[in-house]
Amino acid sequence: MAKNTQPVLKRCKTLGLSPAVLGYSKETKRNPKAHVRRKQSEYGRQLNEKQKVKFIYGVLEKQFRGYYKKAKSMPGVTGENLMRILESRIDNVIFRLGFARTRKEARQIVTHGHITVNGKRVDIPSLRVKAGDVVAVAPKSKDLLVIKSALVSNARFQVPAWLEVDIEKLQGSVLALPQRDQIDLDIREQLIVELYSK
Repeated sequence: MAKNTQPVLKRCKTLGLSPAVLGYSKETKRNPKAHVRRKQSEYGRQLNEKQKVKFIYGVLEKQFRGYYKKAKSMPGVTGENLMRILESRIDNVIFRLGFARTRKEARQIVTHGHITVNGKRVDIPSLRVKAGDVVAVAPKSKDLLVIKSALVSNARFQVPAWLEVDIEKLQGSVLALPQRDQIDLDIREQLIVELYSK
């Protein structure tokens, strides 16, 4: 499977992102936008926005294009639909619930079969949750050190309004799929829509 092996802080600096968005507490000492010396073209801005979203959610081009086609065929605003699809991935939900420090860690937790959705074990990070789904740590994985340390480091972590978490039971519920104003990312998804509609 293909993956991006570029150092996270270097990639964040290139895309003008704060590492905190990805769940990393370590900050780069350089100004994230210092590398942009010349004015970007319209295409450059659109491409940068697409790369930023792909990097945040850990999605490669083929899968991302598939999400865009799906978002376009859904009723409503294409850009908002795309963000809703990405947010409803199980690896992102695990990260948002605070069961993992980063989306990469959440992806690994899911892949290793430590998560259940409505009582059924899942191991596909791209699985999309629906409103009413109950996401929980599998009974055999409740003592997993990775999850416990994530809960400790995420103690002041704010769970989004579209999710509800029960720390004692190590489970969360999807109250509804997120609206765009509930997704706290500085993303201009309209630029991605413009890029793909060319």
